[in-house]
Amino acid sequence: MTEKIMECITNPVKCKLLLEIYSQEQATAKHLSDTLGGIPQATLYRHLKKMLSDGILKVVEETPVRGTLEKTYALAFDLGSDFETILAENSGTLYMQTFTQYFLGFAKQFREYCKSPDINIKGDMSGFSLSHLYLSDEELTELIKSISKVISTAEKNEPKAGRKLRTIGVIVSPPENP
Repeated sequence: MTEKIMECITNPVKCKLLLEIYSQEQATAKHLSDTLGGIPQATLYRHLKKMLSDGILKVVEETPVRGTLEKTYALAFDLGSDFETILAENSGTLYMQTFTQYFLGFAKQFREYCKSPDINIKGDMSGFSLSHLYLSDEELTELIKSISKVISTAEKNEPKAGRKLRTIGVIVSPPENP
């Protein structure tokens, strides 16, 4: 399942479909076509069929519409895994589901920002980056503590003139090929 989820996240069309279905909790092909636009109908249905057969999506409702059945799709897996369970079971599958929820939530917020008619990438100081660092376990622990300290201090800030609400995500991942 993890490979199938990653395939969806890295495929631009499937990622749009996954994100929209996640955002809405469920969606029909018509909704997806109307909302996402620019996806040819044959491509949309081909990807939905593949995501359904891969176990990424499930059909939660079928409604008769003009002599055919309109399917309503939802995610086929639970993204709400308890983190203590993940640690206790040391489950890569559950961990990936949790990461997918994190990613989709962040991507949903980022998508809404990018769709905004008032987008100002430079002015809003929006951005993202990856850093590859050689760190011992102790150095990584200290780095995370330092980042956490700075963030926890900033979390205490109250809204006031000149302050904008911002979201900062931090991910620590082992190398792709250790």
